[in-house]
Amino acid sequence: MNVPRTVTTALEDRPIDDAVCLDAGAGVGNTTAGLLAGGAARVYAVTNDREHARTTVERAGEISIPDADARGRDRLDALEADLRALPLPTDSVDVVTAHGLFNVVPPADLEAIVEELTRVAAPGCHLVVDDYEPIPDDAAIRALFALENAAAELADRRPMLTFYPADALRNLFAGRGWEFDRHRTLLAPVPWTERHVEAHANVVRSRAKRLSSDLETALTERAEALEAAIGSESVGKMYSVAMRLSA
Repeated sequence: MNVPRTVTTALEDRPIDDAVCLDAGAGVGNTTAGLLAGGAARVYAVTNDREHARTTVERAGEISIPDADARGRDRLDALEADLRALPLPTDSVDVVTAHGLFNVVPPADLEAIVEELTRVAAPGCHLVVDDYEPIPDDAAIRALFALENAAAELADRRPMLTFYPADALRNLFAGRGWEFDRHRTLLAPVPWTERHVEAHANVVRSRAKRLSSDLETALTERAEALEAAIGSESVGKMYSVAMRLSA
């Protein structure tokens, strides 16, 4: 089972072995795979996407836990849930990870999620937040992200992407009793591949289908033009911030 280098780099200095972990915003299970491969006693992989939860379970079945007779699936709970209301007890988690989570969290939901992650964290809990610095003004892909947000605002009344600086998230958690441990760069520049560009253009197309025909046409044509013009681009920075909850 391959675990992305960004995940292994973010987790390599954290006490994962025999820990109870929460992978907040598990996505397709990359960080869950890294936690299980690192010997976590239990991983709660929380996502609001049923297909992602299924993929995470499938990937976990391929992982052997070091020095144990169990497969990864035996130590995984994949939960389809809202991060603003986690189905976990207070003070129950030793390690919290949020890998690529916060860039898809709108500002209106940010504080509620931080509060919930803090509630379930046991005293001394380790936190790893990995995300992207704001995209540089001169980056071509910035225009596609702006178009994606515009389509999402029109269709869903909420943005799709918000890139929070590392210091902003660090300060937000510090206000809930988390102490800064370390900061490291995971990617610089970030490789936005043709596959990534296509995926973001597809978000525009999917949201545009729910709008008037005139808006659909305008947004779709603009997305296709940007997709063709960008192709791929390496720009920006992905960071990892580690903190620990006061005992």
